[in-house]
Amino acid sequence: MSLESLVAEIRARGEAELAGIETARAAEAVKIAAERDAAIAALRAESVRLGEAEAARERAQRIAAAKLKARKLLYEAREARLEQSIEETRALLRTYADSDEYPATLRRMFDLATDRLGKQVRVMGRTVDASKLSKVAGKSADATPLPILGGLVAETPDGSRRLNLSFDELLRLHEDRVRELLS
Repeated sequence: MSLESLVAEIRARGEAELAGIETARAAEAVKIAAERDAAIAALRAESVRLGEAEAARERAQRIAAAKLKARKLLYEAREARLEQSIEETRALLRTYADSDEYPATLRRMFDLATDRLGKQVRVMGRTVDASKLSKVAGKSADATPLPILGGLVAETPDGSRRLNLSFDELLRLHEDRVRELLS
């Protein structure tokens, strides 16, 4: 074997090895590029999923906030309507206190007070009702004026027991029932 054939054979082996290395490098580059593309696709899919989840959560929060606000507004409107209705009820009670049936109501209230507290009671009411209370209660009527819509307040002479039959107190005691009727 001559030197030239030996060099040619070494060169051929070197080129063959180089071609094998080049092929392996190209295959490795393709493999790395495929892994990179797969990782990028996975990250994109994950970010899309997270974005959609975040958007859905944000949307759900906004919907819940809007529903809560709507319920609050509805409650406030209902409450305002009920307050207006109660004020209208107060106005009706003021009108009733000026009607012809009012003295009979005072009589029934006085009878109830004497049944519950005894015959000796002190009766108080509005300033404008002083003459009506005098007719109903006689000497039991006290001229001390009370800031009420109508009705009367009775108490025992020693002040130990009191029965408040004023329209204000009756409305306050039965406000839940009135609200139920008005709603």
